[in-house]
Amino acid sequence: MATATREVKATAKYIRMSPRKVRRVLDQIRGRSYRDALILLEFMPYRSCEPILKALRSAAANAENNEGMDRASLTISTAYADMGPSLKRFRPRAQGRAFQIRKPTCHITVAVTDGTEA
Repeated sequence: MATATREVKATAKYIRMSPRKVRRVLDQIRGRSYRDALILLEFMPYRSCEPILKALRSAAANAENNEGMDRASLTISTAYADMGPSLKRFRPRAQGRAFQIRKPTCHITVAVTDGTEA
């Protein structure tokens, strides 16, 4: 019965943002319809909305072009952010010391399905 549903993914890799800050937004759109998620992401005041929006639009395009699904009936089934490699930088400190700074990156994955599921 539920085996006929297809899941289409899109991944945005090496995004220069902390995964914790991205998850805050992903938690808001998970389980919503494609249109609701677009509206939410458009008006949320977070910097992480832009790469998430890009990944969501890519997943919808993949579903439409590769699987023949209708954008109007898409639902976000899974959305998560994994830790990517950290960029390591050094900041000068007092008395000739150096302090390491880690600039985190993340990989954003968004998957959509057709229709609503229980």
